[in-house]
Amino acid sequence: MTMLTRARPERRLLDESRRTRSMLWIMAIMLFLTVLAAALGLAMASANRALERQLAGRLTIQLIEADAAKRDAAADAVVERVRALPGVRRVAEVDRERLAQLLAPWLGDAGYDAELPMPAMIDVDLATGEDAAIAAVTRAAQAVSADARVDRHAQWLSPVAAFLTTIGWFAAALVVLMATATTAVVLLAARAGLDTHRDTIAVLHMLGSTDRQVARLFQRRIALDTLIGGALGAGIALAAIWLLGRQSATMQSELVSGVALGRIDWAVLAAIPLVFALMAMIAARAGVLRTLERTL
Repeated sequence: MTMLTRARPERRLLDESRRTRSMLWIMAIMLFLTVLAAALGLAMASANRALERQLAGRLTIQLIEADAAKRDAAADAVVERVRALPGVRRVAEVDRERLAQLLAPWLGDAGYDAELPMPAMIDVDLATGEDAAIAAVTRAAQAVSADARVDRHAQWLSPVAAFLTTIGWFAAALVVLMATATTAVVLLAARAGLDTHRDTIAVLHMLGSTDRQVARLFQRRIALDTLIGGALGAGIALAAIWLLGRQSATMQSELVSGVALGRIDWAVLAAIPLVFALMAMIAARAGVLRTLERTL
């Protein structure tokens, strides 16, 4: 009987109002967009970490020498010296065929001409991307050829990393904006319920109900609507993200493969409806109590 007595005023206060019932669908839309924005931010962070792991210890040594015999001899000497250094995982000279393929967009078939002078390119993979290890590789290469140039792959793609970071912060700002908008919607729904059922609340006060008891009815119902609507919207968003992840996995790109979400990321996304429901409950309680203290 006690539960029925509590449930009836709660339904009478909130469920019969079309304005408050529509909140469920509003929350579904809000959480759908929030989960998508959060997934974007987490994916960009994952891609940035993957990019750092892949490029942290990757170097390319470039030897420029017009005489092919001297160039090849210097390349062999550099490979031997660098291979002997501690922390070096792999050293390999890029063959001319591969260089011609890389230059084909600019040189066309001319890149395959044996008379065309090309620099020797040596790829180096280090165990770590520490400055000391890179400096050791540079000294070893320049001991063979003073004109040897060592390029860090991370420097080439630093604009990409900066772009990924910017998108991540933009996604985080969207999540904060959606949370703020959700709080505003909750406050508006609570005030609409108070205005619609002002007479009923006055009767409850005359029967001995306190402001906190009335606020509890609102916060419970609004939290439930937020949780149900949020679960619906988040479920659709998670399904869309999963489908996009399946599609991106077929692209066979190292950078795109780093965008994949991990288990912790999926757990964070799944917890967003619970966080928003708690936030809605707190906002509804604070808003209703403030309004009741001022007007009733």
